[in-house]
Amino acid sequence: MARTTSSSTGGPSAPRNRTPQPLPRRRRTFGDFVKAFFAFVALAALVFGVPGALAYAVGWPLPGGAPSLDWLQQEITVGTFINVLTVVVWLAWAQFTACVLVEVKAALSGVGMPGRIPGAGGSQLLARQLVAALLLVGATAASFAPGLSQFGQSLEGNQKPASAASAQQTPGGLFGQEQAGSAASAVAEQAEQAAAHAGSSAKDGDTKYYRIQPPEGRHHDSMWEIAERHLGDGRRYKEIYQLNKDREQPDGSRLSEASLIRPGWIMEMPADAHGGELVEMPDEAPKVSQDVKEQISDYAKSGDHQQGGGQQGGSGSGSGSGSGSGDRDTAHITIPEQRPSQGGQQEAPVAGSGSESEGSSFGLPEALIGAPLLAAGLLGALGRRRRHALWQSAMGAIGGRRGMEPPTPTGGAADVQDALLVGADPEGVRLLDLSLRGLAASLAEESRALPTVYAAWLSNGDLHLQLAQPAGRPPAPWQLGQDQTFWMLARTDAERYEDVDTAAPYPGLVSLGTLDDSRLLLNLEAVPGVVSLSGREADRAAVFASVAAELATNGWSDRMTITLVGFGQDLTPLAPNRLRHLDDIEALIETMEAETRQRRGALGAAGHDSVLTGRTGPAQHTRWAPHLVLLAAEPAGDDAVKLAELAADAGRLGIGYLVGTESGDLPGAAWEMEITPDGKLLAPLLGLELEAQALPEAQQRAVVELFVDADPGEGEGAGSAGSGRTGATPPFLVDVTEQGRPAVYARLVGTYEIIGLDTPDGERSPLMHEALALLLLHREGVHPRVLSSALWPRGVTEDVRDALVDRLREWLGTEPDGSPRLRADRSGRLTLAKSVVSDLDVLRSLYHEATQGRGANSRAVRGRMLTDALVLVRGPLLSDRPQGRYAWLTHEIIDAQLPLLVADIGLALSEFHLEKGRAEKAIEALNASLNSAPGDERLWNELLRATHAVGDPGRLQQVAADLVARSGARGVPPRTEALLDELLPTWRSGLTAVS
Repeated sequence: MARTTSSSTGGPSAPRNRTPQPLPRRRRTFGDFVKAFFAFVALAALVFGVPGALAYAVGWPLPGGAPSLDWLQQEITVGTFINVLTVVVWLAWAQFTACVLVEVKAALSGVGMPGRIPGAGGSQLLARQLVAALLLVGATAASFAPGLSQFGQSLEGNQKPASAASAQQTPGGLFGQEQAGSAASAVAEQAEQAAAHAGSSAKDGDTKYYRIQPPEGRHHDSMWEIAERHLGDGRRYKEIYQLNKDREQPDGSRLSEASLIRPGWIMEMPADAHGGELVEMPDEAPKVSQDVKEQISDYAKSGDHQQGGGQQGGSGSGSGSGSGSGDRDTAHITIPEQRPSQGGQQEAPVAGSGSESEGSSFGLPEALIGAPLLAAGLLGALGRRRRHALWQSAMGAIGGRRGMEPPTPTGGAADVQDALLVGADPEGVRLLDLSLRGLAASLAEESRALPTVYAAWLSNGDLHLQLAQPAGRPPAPWQLGQDQTFWMLARTDAERYEDVDTAAPYPGLVSLGTLDDSRLLLNLEAVPGVVSLSGREADRAAVFASVAAELATNGWSDRMTITLVGFGQDLTPLAPNRLRHLDDIEALIETMEAETRQRRGALGAAGHDSVLTGRTGPAQHTRWAPHLVLLAAEPAGDDAVKLAELAADAGRLGIGYLVGTESGDLPGAAWEMEITPDGKLLAPLLGLELEAQALPEAQQRAVVELFVDADPGEGEGAGSAGSGRTGATPPFLVDVTEQGRPAVYARLVGTYEIIGLDTPDGERSPLMHEALALLLLHREGVHPRVLSSALWPRGVTEDVRDALVDRLREWLGTEPDGSPRLRADRSGRLTLAKSVVSDLDVLRSLYHEATQGRGANSRAVRGRMLTDALVLVRGPLLSDRPQGRYAWLTHEIIDAQLPLLVADIGLALSEFHLEKGRAEKAIEALNASLNSAPGDERLWNELLRATHAVGDPGRLQQVAADLVARSGARGVPPRTEALLDELLPTWRSGLTAVS
């Protein structure tokens, strides 16, 4: 896929330096003047009339003296309310007036977007429309549309995505639809004229030049700063880059990357550049030396023809461009060219699982909904934590257990859990992991080293890897991307990958944000130096937390160490084995100096150039895990210098540094980024302006709360056999007496059956059954967006989701009092009436009633309820579910809860029978439970005890043989082995005879 740039087209018509041409004027109509008149009247009334009316009618509303305690005892009169209301109106007037001033300034200048007044969304929109209507009669559309006059100049070459994005940000409410169409036509005409007359549009005398200044202290010239000083907007640095790309400089080298400029170079500037450092006519410029005049004159001649080669040619090895390998060693990120998404659908890796085209978020945290990889990692880690807690509790008790039900999240934790369910894209994580490991395995088979990867882009489902330098053709099914430094894998090819036994090659990849339809993952461990992040402290903290959480829980790495300094002590519960916290920079430097020495020595001893060559070798599973350092506080003085020295060689050692800075000026910073208050992540020298991925403080706390609550507390699982010591009450109990017959009964344990409802007609029946199953497994309620993301993982519109909910409500019917059986609670979550129950609800209720309810004091009731409960178990949960549906069950822990619940019932019933010496009945109950929980060690241990009670050594030997066969290569668990030694000392010698 070739990149189309002004340098690669080779045609002589590509514009060199454009002088903006006036757009054709649209004829004014009588309606335009009427609109302008009314806009003038409205502005005059709002800006001047309101304060005059307030001053005349009310006067000064504030007290004339200093406040005193006597005010609190004064009577509140109508005048008091009028004064308070007057103050509010004065504030609203001041805000609107500020909006008018900002819009007028932006409209008259025609450069850049209008500034945003905090909290003035509606006021600023009204001011914008009034100002636009007023100026429409006295100026061309392009003269007051923010940034429109530059649109025709900048939309070209490899800057197309960013420029297009900027153009789309022009407020549509600025003109009526007719005027906008006229302006668009005029812009297109201007672009055609500029392309056709590029050679004659500007004379040498009109062209301006800038000479790159030598560094002063730690300050270096950059294109962003040049554009900011001389064009009024740093984002216009791309125009300077395009004008000078691949043209020979006085020292013989060429400009090939926007971040690589050198002192003494000459930059041709756009025609509207201004400022005292510019040279407009070098022959007549008195302050410019003769040598510089000659250099500028020679440079001006080089702009009349193309240099060729494009980006690929400019960076190729062996060229005589002068940029050479030195330029290639400097990290740079390029936006990949995108293929159209298949079928016009947005793929999940960018938009997130279950993304919807709906205007309302229902109060869910959008930061997590818009971070599909982070959400998938957190959700997967949370599920593993909850399963581990269940098994921990189970192994600590026999016959009963605390913690059967994890606590139901409430408040902010519930919203965050719902946001994780909506936003998570586990399939995207799986494909990313398979693709990277598959690439590593293919390269190992060809005896090729892993290339250094600076970044990965997920774009319309495809994966683009940006390499530090060309590495030849990639192994199939990977393909070369837009140039030699891009390897690309289509999603359809990634789906054909299978699991391979190789180490994760790029575990340091972490999401930073999105640009249009592409998500950027930066490889922190490959950066040749420090990555710095500037901005407000709270904004930086949110980015740091997002990076730490994703690195700690992502699914495309094996092992890593993440060191947090200056923040994140409360984040360690997310992954205690990965995350560690250090108190200060001194402790960090001491630690990293030792590790840097150790890694250098280990690489030398192993004969590797970098950790990448080691990851595909024999030691791939035991060495070379990355160590990523996240330092939130800016180091000062000697500490900053030491850190820069450590980071200089970090790329090949598998160590990465992300450091926060107040000033934005950090020694050794290879990449400099800034997070803005409106959530933009800017990296001017890398050519990036992303929608940043962040995890704000409130959501950090809620996420950590979910993980902390998942861990069993002190003494959890310490219950003993028997009733009355089994732990918490299930969140939903049903009436298990004869009077408690439900109106709708669903069998989920085993095959899916519904009693009490007619089967829906048509193709919607499976979808409605799946929706009901989700609601039955979440009696606390299901958020509408969680429901839609579960049923339609690739996304669905709001009207389709609401139509399904309506059909589901109609299908379930109403209660005798007329209320619907499907309703919404105060938070908007969908809940079922108590008359709609499942066999899982009954199973939990029977066990609870037998062990903690009426059965706790009545042996007969306990035995009957435990027996009834075990009869309900007909197989695994939803054993007949169709392939490709119910994918949301992977997020649930019910598949771990149900076997443990069945095992608890079997253990309690076995104990019930053994109390009366009925060993055969106990064995029958245990075998029935083993059908659903075959790997539960507690059941096997009780089966050995019950069989021993029968008094038949041969039968006990057979049970022991079955247990050993099931244990496989792992062997018999230690506690079971000790029990066998006690009950059957000859079990080892008897295994051969039995087999």
